[in-house]
Amino acid sequence: MTVRIVVADDHDVVRSGFASLLDTQPEFSVVGTARDGAEAVRIGRELEPDVVLMDVRMPAMDGIEATRQLTGGGTRQLTGGGHGIPSTPNSCRILILTTFDLDEYVYEALRAGASGFLLKDVTAEALFHAVRVIAAGDALLAPGITRRLISEFAGRADHSAPASPEPRLDELTPRETQVLELIAEGLSNLEIAERLVVTEETVKTHVSRILSKLGLRDRTQAVVLAYETGLVVPGSRAP
Repeated sequence: MTVRIVVADDHDVVRSGFASLLDTQPEFSVVGTARDGAEAVRIGRELEPDVVLMDVRMPAMDGIEATRQLTGGGTRQLTGGGHGIPSTPNSCRILILTTFDLDEYVYEALRAGASGFLLKDVTAEALFHAVRVIAAGDALLAPGITRRLISEFAGRADHSAPASPEPRLDELTPRETQVLELIAEGLSNLEIAERLVVTEETVKTHVSRILSKLGLRDRTQAVVLAYETGLVVPGSRAP
């Protein structure tokens, strides 16, 4: 199966460099490139790639708004709460490219519907692995990065604000709710399996059902939902 990719970056050298690098892999096909967010949206809608590598800081339209448009909104506002949760996923997955590790733009891009992020100084093998993982619909963010994302939530969250109810959480079984909480703590499938004394395959099944019931794209959005609905409170557990 060929993974169809679009690369969006306003720097010609970076854009062409990533495109050329990705094209060295037989299962990858760079079907288009874009020099700004508006062009990324247009090309993304026309070509319907599997993965878009999206720079954050671009002219005309930044990567956050482009991500929001390509993913169909990324988050929706809950009545009365003002908290966003991931919307129904579509086929296009966004991989954010950034110069800074978990800067403020990355946080907003994840909330806009991005499935994860990479630093621009990523190694070739790490880039290939990330594209394969995200194209397969699996978790992109490593547990360590998820933990840093959790720290970002802890620093930004308004703990005085009431948690936003999310009816879809009621569809989860008690075990699935427990697994979601552990995902939000930043645990990997293996770590969750060890914590719950079950097999890793059982955890994978639980994760798949959680994402399906909640209409989420991946674990990254599961973390966003868990914290923004108050299922898990930053600082209440040691990640």
